[in-house]
Amino acid sequence: MPNIAIHPSIDSGFNATDAAFSGGTLVCNCTSNPVKVRIKSDIAHNHACGCSKCWKPDGAVFSVVAVAPTDNVEVLENGDKLAVVDSAALIQRHACKRCGVHMYGPVERDHAFKGLSFVHPERFQEEGWAKPGFAAFVSSIIESGYDPAKMDGVRARLRELGLEPYDCLNPGLMDYLATWTAKKNGVLAQ
Repeated sequence: MPNIAIHPSIDSGFNATDAAFSGGTLVCNCTSNPVKVRIKSDIAHNHACGCSKCWKPDGAVFSVVAVAPTDNVEVLENGDKLAVVDSAALIQRHACKRCGVHMYGPVERDHAFKGLSFVHPERFQEEGWAKPGFAAFVSSIIESGYDPAKMDGVRARLRELGLEPYDCLNPGLMDYLATWTAKKNGVLAQ
């Protein structure tokens, strides 16, 4: 099987995580006056994402994305360079207008993920964040131009890397979404 590139931080071998990781500072790609965003907590649900909306570094087929509580997100420097990529989207991705890196993406409307912000942990200055645990929206890489005939190889490579591939989210997060919806609709007790 050819070595299929997924994302630089995954392909190069992920460094061991630090159980004491409690957040850090995300930095965009600008060489002068970069945007800096502090995440004042650990991240959760880190995964490789194949959706066509997430920011990916040059040459990456997948992004690496996790969540943190929005209350723990603070823009430290050069926030005037940030703009929302798509105001109609569920995830309000705030990207640097100069380099294009998505810095954080809060969910603000009524949704199971309301109160969470999506972040790209490879942008942390610090090391030790949790490694990705699965791959989501794998089929979506086709929407970005990936050859559909190569998808079996992509899924095999993800499994080889210890990232179970899903064409949505992993079962735990899908259960969480379904439970939230059932409670909201009165099918399950609050």
